[in-house]
Amino acid sequence: MLSKAKRKVGAGGTIRGKSRIELQGDHRFRMKKFLTDMGYDADQITIR
Repeated sequence: MLSKAKRKVGAGGTIRGKSRIELQGDHRFRMKKFLTDMGYDADQITIR
């Protein structure tokens, strides 16, 4: 999933821990849309 996300937003990134994705740059809202399009519940996605 990280590979798909990095291609979608055109950025580098990594996974921290079990449930944290870190991308280089400010792609917060694009990633939220990406995750909701993949079927994740928008209420469960935390943007920091």
